[in-house]
Amino acid sequence: MRSLSRSLKTAVGKKVQVAGWVNSRRDHGGLIFIDLRDHEGIIQLVITPDVAEAFQVAESLRDEFVISAEGLVRERAPELKNPNIETGEIEIVVEKLDLINRSEPLPVNTHDEGDASGEDLRLKYRYLDLRRPSMQRMLRRRAEYYRLMRDYMDEQGFIEITTPILANSSPEGARDFLVPSRLHPGQFYALPQAPQQFKQLLMVGGVPRYYQIAPCFRDEDPRADRLYGDFYQLDCEMSFVEDGETVRQTLEPLIKKLVTEFAGKKLMSEDIPRIPYQEAMDKYGIDKPDLRYGLELIELTDALKDCEFKVFQSPCVKAICVSGGSKFTRKQIDEFTELARKNGAGGLAYMIYENGTVRSPIAKFLRDSELQSIQELTGAKDGDAVFFGADEREKVNKVLGQMRIAFADSLGLKDPQKVALCWIVDFPFYEWDDGANKLDFCHNPFSMPKGGLKALCETENKLDIMADQYDMVMNGYEICSGAVRNYNPEIMYKAFEILGYGHEEVAQRFGGMLSAFKFGAPPHAGCAFGIDRMFMELMDAGSIRDVVAFPKNGSGIDLMMQSPSDVDEKQLEESHLQIVREDE
Repeated sequence: MRSLSRSLKTAVGKKVQVAGWVNSRRDHGGLIFIDLRDHEGIIQLVITPDVAEAFQVAESLRDEFVISAEGLVRERAPELKNPNIETGEIEIVVEKLDLINRSEPLPVNTHDEGDASGEDLRLKYRYLDLRRPSMQRMLRRRAEYYRLMRDYMDEQGFIEITTPILANSSPEGARDFLVPSRLHPGQFYALPQAPQQFKQLLMVGGVPRYYQIAPCFRDEDPRADRLYGDFYQLDCEMSFVEDGETVRQTLEPLIKKLVTEFAGKKLMSEDIPRIPYQEAMDKYGIDKPDLRYGLELIELTDALKDCEFKVFQSPCVKAICVSGGSKFTRKQIDEFTELARKNGAGGLAYMIYENGTVRSPIAKFLRDSELQSIQELTGAKDGDAVFFGADEREKVNKVLGQMRIAFADSLGLKDPQKVALCWIVDFPFYEWDDGANKLDFCHNPFSMPKGGLKALCETENKLDIMADQYDMVMNGYEICSGAVRNYNPEIMYKAFEILGYGHEEVAQRFGGMLSAFKFGAPPHAGCAFGIDRMFMELMDAGSIRDVVAFPKNGSGIDLMMQSPSDVDEKQLEESHLQIVREDE
């Protein structure tokens, strides 16, 4: 059985057998034409009344019926060639036609042309949605993507090792999915948020370099760039590594190769910058900046410290100069203002520069010297607009960081054919949790604080302690997180002690790792790439749900398999569980 590929072009004059789905059927009276489709493309079948049995079958066919055909491949007449399909220069004159299976009228579109079906309907009938040529290409490209990653990791001496799915709860920052134990009533496994503890134990076990394309499970709210429930990451770890730069330099060539050779895109810079976390927040207002465009946050606090305008009498004043921003309509500016309010600002002050003058509701409250300082520091010129943020520094960064993204979207500054990569480094080891009113780990306790035990003991303000942690960012998406690991029990106990946890509690939660670290644990470091998110960006997909075979919808529901679902009483009984209704 032949696939409907370009190889049929070399079969002119030969008999072939093909099979697939009826993409369309056209009855021209004395002739019936069928466009036959499989995973590789479309070929035109020609059925004449001379072949009575085949013609009778052809008359009964409808879209998406499954058929097989035997016949002679011939070149089409010049005026009948179709340049829009790979096999548009040839056709098959059918000698035998078999109906393999019928199809009811489809509830969703299996063509890429025409009106697309809604996402929920597509996900309910995902097995039909996958027939679309674009989805078939996506699945093949994903397989190619995996092969490229595996080939690179193998070349670099990494060993592919799978780790358990039924594991223990770990502090990865999201909610666990818990699995009740039938054999141990009242106890639970947790699906791993990441193979973090296992890969560190592999380092203790003498594995020099580990990797796997690992399934991970997190009970986080879904969004356009994050799947609900389960996702995959390229997880890796290296032993006898004491700094993050070794990991970064080892994995960078893979990502560059995926960008240029796999996706065929252009890197904004061959040298991937390392940007300290605080610098990223101050410059871009976010720790995952899109570097395809500028729109940096400009410090104005000192220049306006004596300003009499009340709004600017704030601990921090910053601005963004938007080239060409004078073209924004009143409606657009109102939308930007609403976005600023949603992110905690009281409003959005702005200035428009046109014909050598400044147009702004706030200009009358500022001195000429202050207006001049603003223009000089922002570099504003005719045709530009300057937008301001004034408040506590953290809030100003957050608001203007979101405004920066909105401005870039409005002006079309995100070139899909370009990829900007950067590493964000020097994350805080601790952060202040306003809700709990206490210190907490900024990421997780498995990272090594820069300076080790000395930094934990001697740094007076614990928020000043840096973690040897790093994220890679691609076009505004965090695609990787990694760190030099805390492999020293004394440092780990101290890191938890600062947060109020005793040795006994730490030993109870991480006893396996702590015990292992007592037996000659090597220094080690690693990272994990979110391969679904990275693939989404490389393939220019609008949603992460478009790049996996069977995703859940935006509410975390599998409409096709109807999960989550109720289970019967016997299953609950065996798992020693009881459902407590909220209204009871």
